[in-house]
Amino acid sequence: MKANESSAHYESKVRECTNFAVREIKKVCKEIGPRPSGEENESKAQDYVEKLMEPFADEVVRERFELSPKAFMGWVLADGVMMLISSALMILALSNAVPQASLWLKAAALALSVISLVFLLGEFLFYKKMLDPFFPKRESSNVLCIRKAAGETKRRIIFAGHIDSAYEWRYTHLGGGKLLTKVIIIGIASLVISLIVDVLSFFNFGFPADIALLVIQALMIPGFILVLFFVNWKLCVDGANDNLTGVFASMAVLKYLSDNDIRFENTEVMAVSTGSEEAGLRGAKAFAKAHSQQYRESGVETVFVAVDTLCDYDYMGIYNKDMSGTVKLDAQAAAMMKKASETAGLNLDYSSVFFGSSDAAAAQQGKIRSVALAAMDPTPARYYHTRGDTAEALNTKTVEAGIKVMLETAFLFDEKGLLSEY
Repeated sequence: MKANESSAHYESKVRECTNFAVREIKKVCKEIGPRPSGEENESKAQDYVEKLMEPFADEVVRERFELSPKAFMGWVLADGVMMLISSALMILALSNAVPQASLWLKAAALALSVISLVFLLGEFLFYKKMLDPFFPKRESSNVLCIRKAAGETKRRIIFAGHIDSAYEWRYTHLGGGKLLTKVIIIGIASLVISLIVDVLSFFNFGFPADIALLVIQALMIPGFILVLFFVNWKLCVDGANDNLTGVFASMAVLKYLSDNDIRFENTEVMAVSTGSEEAGLRGAKAFAKAHSQQYRESGVETVFVAVDTLCDYDYMGIYNKDMSGTVKLDAQAAAMMKKASETAGLNLDYSSVFFGSSDAAAAQQGKIRSVALAAMDPTPARYYHTRGDTAEALNTKTVEAGIKVMLETAFLFDEKGLLSEY
């Protein structure tokens, strides 16, 4: 059975669930506000989800974990500072200001550049916990809302969105995606060019070449200064679209099943509100660590669907690649969701998270088969990680379309499980 055949009043019932999601998003934005990872407001929002879902779920579980929330984006500031110091050391060396220490200055500059590159690749590209030991610890949590199968559980589908919101990215606020992209390119290019200068400085090319390298190095300094102001640590955004839409669209799936007294015979449905996604997918990582082995050993076919930023209708897609394109999500899960989108009348295209990551990447890396659903202008959108991501920026049409795709995915998974073709 398809989701759209599950109720004689399907369209109106889905609209009720959509209105529920939008209403709850507005309420969280108004009464709780911005939710920095690992801070009090994030916990308050999870408290609210936990209480809200009690009537719709058979079981609501709160799982807590520890993290260093500012370590993930902290690498940006650390790299900016290190590269400014590296530049100063290299300029001193190339100008021969301290002849007796020239070699040591060059070595120190090179070391700082290499460390900065390692932080860039490790923290941003691969979301590794490289800086966590150097930042204060906080507690965050995931809220698991479970609607059990009527009989033996043979399948499990998990819809997940993250409850926390980001600190503002200053350049997206000032100039949108185009300015953000330019700053990122300038910052990365400056680091790479500086690293090349550092290496070339060890070759004895002579005085004219040293002056040329010095000038090139000096020209990189503005790029590192720009990096210092990338994150506005004084302003955490509302995150209405990113990602209260994912949280409450997931909860709306359980509400639909509960309101219409639908319980799959052998499929368990979960809606998970993850914490601290903006701090490097920490909630999804904790979830996978806690449950991946259990799910595999139980023999229950499990799929994780990350739902993130349901706003820009024309950009809605099924994400089969994640973490800046470095992680392949599950092909069968993606095929299932694509078929579900066709049933929902959308026929969504496959897409890739080419910049950043979603909770699906963390789940997939944690050996839980995963796919992601999102609807955001990849430029990225002007509201992305800015004070513009408010309840006023919500797009009800997109939220409703997302819920329909999720419902069709749940029904298709219950009927057929994961297949290569549908």
